[in-house]
Amino acid sequence: MGPMQTIVKGRCAYEPTYHAMQAFTAARDSATADALWLCEHGAVYTQGLAGRSAHLLVPSAIPVVATDRGGQVTFHGPGQVVAYPLLDLRRAGYYVKEYVYRIEEAVIRTLRHWGVTGHRVPGAPGIYVRVDDPGGHARLEFAVTADKPDFAGLGKIAALGVKVSRHCAYHGVALNVAMDLSPFEAINPCGYAGLRTVDLSTIGVDVGWEEAAAALGQRLVQGLSP
Repeated sequence: MGPMQTIVKGRCAYEPTYHAMQAFTAARDSATADALWLCEHGAVYTQGLAGRSAHLLVPSAIPVVATDRGGQVTFHGPGQVVAYPLLDLRRAGYYVKEYVYRIEEAVIRTLRHWGVTGHRVPGAPGIYVRVDDPGGHARLEFAVTADKPDFAGLGKIAALGVKVSRHCAYHGVALNVAMDLSPFEAINPCGYAGLRTVDLSTIGVDVGWEEAAAALGQRLVQGLSP
């Protein structure tokens, strides 16, 4: 079994890519090599299985695609690296919770490459940065509320949603690089009202899509290996 194969698809439409992931996962067997697709999509909202239409606040011309991943509504658009690991979890030897942790860790290590400190927020998958001090290393202090994570001072820079079918994972993680962030204002990102979304350019990191995709892809391949 060879290592995970990285395929840079670049700009590609969301819906056919989604269906291709489903088809790849349905057709794979124990001998199929894992793959990592690195994509950039045109403007689209995607709704997770738990998604509630109430989180789409403002009607717009941007299409909404219902998907089978976990989570709520998010936005994909130009200037965002969307990474889809197509991974046999049973062969890799870990469960979904650790899989999500490893994806988040790969994003944190990618951000560290540019001097940015990524943070996890308990109960809210994805990676966040301190908007006023993106490179600071101070730990986050969380107000403990059972129903709503504390996002004070934070911006979400990477959204995560996965699906596991027959022990094989698809969907993945989206890292905001340099994009028009205004479509996020029309939604409650990942179901959280008032959660700010940022990208690398907002916090002072000037990097192109190809470089960001290569950096994230390399760390995902390293971090997801058994």
